[in-house]
Amino acid sequence: MQLEHYIPFDKEFLLEEQLAEYAGDEKQAEDFKKLFDIIEHYFHYEAFNLIRNLKQNYALFDPDINPKEREAFVGKSDISLFKETLLKVLDRGNYSRVDQETLDKAFQDSDLIGLKLDINIADYKEYGLYVRGQHKAKEKVSKYFFWKKEIEIEYYDRVMIYLNYHEADYYKEKKNRSNKMPIDPGTIVLKIFKRVPKNDVETIFPNAVPMMSTTDKLLLWVPGLVGGISLLSAKVIPALIKMQSAVESGETIDLLNSKTSLNQGLIALGILGAYLFRQYNNFVNKKIKYSKMLSDSLYFKNIGNNSGAFYSLLNSSEEEVLKETILAYSFLNRSETPITEEELDHQIESWFKTKHNTDLDFDVKDALFKLKNTGLGSETNGKWSVIPLDKALIRIDEIWDGVFEYNQLVTN
Repeated sequence: MQLEHYIPFDKEFLLEEQLAEYAGDEKQAEDFKKLFDIIEHYFHYEAFNLIRNLKQNYALFDPDINPKEREAFVGKSDISLFKETLLKVLDRGNYSRVDQETLDKAFQDSDLIGLKLDINIADYKEYGLYVRGQHKAKEKVSKYFFWKKEIEIEYYDRVMIYLNYHEADYYKEKKNRSNKMPIDPGTIVLKIFKRVPKNDVETIFPNAVPMMSTTDKLLLWVPGLVGGISLLSAKVIPALIKMQSAVESGETIDLLNSKTSLNQGLIALGILGAYLFRQYNNFVNKKIKYSKMLSDSLYFKNIGNNSGAFYSLLNSSEEEVLKETILAYSFLNRSETPITEEELDHQIESWFKTKHNTDLDFDVKDALFKLKNTGLGSETNGKWSVIPLDKALIRIDEIWDGVFEYNQLVTN
């Protein structure tokens, strides 16, 4: 499993952990909490500007807005700016895009439903899956007959799917099942889900259609054809031919042997038919299980749709930025001497591993960029340091005072 930048701990929990490091100095602990609060509000203000940008440039493509209302945003909503801002928010929230190789593997494999899904990717002008956080859990899955096997399944903590639909003319030209889907051509659909199995991530595509896998087809048709032909040719057909010939020639029919042979053949065909019905019923049950999974996704795992997804994305974005910045400041502030970027990265990652048994790839570059951008940190000869807490509070207060400059306009 590849290490992620994502920090799987709540910001308040990390604050308490860092405050504990200042347990011997009440003034330092109080100042650190104040710094945390004001930095949190500053990043929240940044997120407010991002969401305003997102909503403005998404409105024309939002399927939740009435088509007539969307017309008012023609020339105002810019899809390139929307995508640029969305990717920025995803990056800040430590989401990463699922590469095509991983997606192809998910299309082939299935951990929970054991069902092949057919997805026509051409239905979309553009698509993408973005994930954050991974964990493993034990699940029991049905294998053969009544046997259930416990397997370890890898889950994504969060998955966002981005679907950009073609214009209406495209679907009119393509006479396929996409024409029957309740889609709104020319729109962009965004959905966020939680706890999605990595090998079943394709189940969140709205145009996924359950299909028989090669194994299902072989188990259904091979025994049916081979068994059916052999039984018919060895038992049923010879008995019927023999009885027909006897009737035509006027010979005495050996009813006992003929009926026995015919009954054996019909019984065997009945058993074969029961087997084939069972195999087909297995496929039907898998489809029902898939429908149940979709229902669970809609009611229990879906945490945001379209413009409503922005709030979830921006909340996670500002939290990740806050956690990275405050951790970098805390470790540098407690360091007796300036340290390099690599040393800071190692210290924080080792702290997570030692104290919380968690492996992660701390995004030290982004954290240091934030410290430098706010004037809290600086680099000299490849080594980083931060200003003391009392001066850090003054510096952040100055930044806040400069956010709105209306008082300067009145003065001038």
